[in-house]
Amino acid sequence: MPHEIAHADGYTISDDQARFDLERAHRWIGQESYWAKGIPMATFAKSVAGSLTVGAYAPGGEMAGMARVVTDRATFAWLCDVFVDEPGRGHGVGKKIVAFVKGHPDLQGLRRMHLATADAHGLYAQYGFKPLTGVDRWMEIVDREVYSRDA
Repeated sequence: MPHEIAHADGYTISDDQARFDLERAHRWIGQESYWAKGIPMATFAKSVAGSLTVGAYAPGGEMAGMARVVTDRATFAWLCDVFVDEPGRGHGVGKKIVAFVKGHPDLQGLRRMHLATADAHGLYAQYGFKPLTGVDRWMEIVDREVYSRDA
């Protein structure tokens, strides 16, 4: 059963996949984000299907923002693809999304929750996020050209 919170200002935050506007979300992440520009629709759809995906809906019902959480729902979560559309900015939509994720019943009791941001450290700090600890233990493989190469 989907988890949903309606706010007094008319915005609703929900993890209902049936309500999620995949095409709109793909436009945001694939065209407007700095972290996944050019991501193919098939790749994005697969990422959404494999994640706990959250939509923020404006009073008129249109999707105004989103987030994905890559998680095992037991020990670890990575909050990613947080995006608020231009008309939704300035209405606390980002805060509503992060509060929803932090309070989601499937994400309680986790040992770690991570995220990466270039410019919203202040927002996330309000919800308990801090700079990464043990950075010397983390490793990564990064392929920044993956979406621009022929498949």
